[in-house]
Amino acid sequence: MSAKIIDGKALSLSVRENLKSEAARFEKKYGRKVGLAVIKVGDNPASEVYVRNKIKACEDVGVKSFSYNLPGSASESELSELIVALNGDANVDGVLVQLPLPKGINEKKMLALISPEKDADGFHAVNAGGLMLGLPCTKPCTPAGIIELIKSTGVPIAGKSAVVIGRSNIVGKPAAMLLLSEHATVTICHSKTVGLKSYTENADIIVAAVGIKEFVKGDMIKDGAIVIDVGMNRDDGKLYGDVAFAEASEKASYITPVPGGVGPMTVTMLIKNTIESAFRCKEN
Repeated sequence: MSAKIIDGKALSLSVRENLKSEAARFEKKYGRKVGLAVIKVGDNPASEVYVRNKIKACEDVGVKSFSYNLPGSASESELSELIVALNGDANVDGVLVQLPLPKGINEKKMLALISPEKDADGFHAVNAGGLMLGLPCTKPCTPAGIIELIKSTGVPIAGKSAVVIGRSNIVGKPAAMLLLSEHATVTICHSKTVGLKSYTENADIIVAAVGIKEFVKGDMIKDGAIVIDVGMNRDDGKLYGDVAFAEASEKASYITPVPGGVGPMTVTMLIKNTIESAFRCKEN
């Protein structure tokens, strides 16, 4: 078997076409563009790339971006004041603080300051709790993108056995909750799981989000499984996923590449969250 590639770039472009229409509808109805504020603190090179990609995505869809670049020496109080100000800005519908933050700034504290209604990343405890309870909420971008990637294969999620490898609050846990909401039977594993292969070799869907280069080998995968690789591991100047791609491609029916799989959908879901927040705040 040779797996079909799930093209995250192509799917992302398709979703963005719909988002363009929604952004235009908002602007026509309310007389302003949907607005997303992105805050970057310091000069982390990776963060600069991510922020540029998010700003470009906003431009492509017709969302107005507000970019704030604070120096690495910025204090926690300076950042908190900016977040609070953006919470009260009527032209801003989504607020995002690019992680990681410099040492000395409490990430959890800063994320908690973002209004749940403007939490574009879906990281706020109110939204995390809503996800757990099955209530309307802003969903974390990467897990939401993962669900769209799986659905794009046309294979139903309901009734399938899914294994999520990774337990982070950003990807692993929410991805498991979203799969559960789609009626999959979900097992959460991680790098310390004993006998990991005994779980993965029976899984119809594998989401690898453990952050270890080529952690998931081909012999760990069930014939015909769908494999979603969230990993972004740099080694010797090259980018590797959490899945040994060549080996896995011989077993899986569908697989995401790295790069070009999950990444583009994460950015697109960020824009989707912001547009949905804009409408929700106006219509509720």
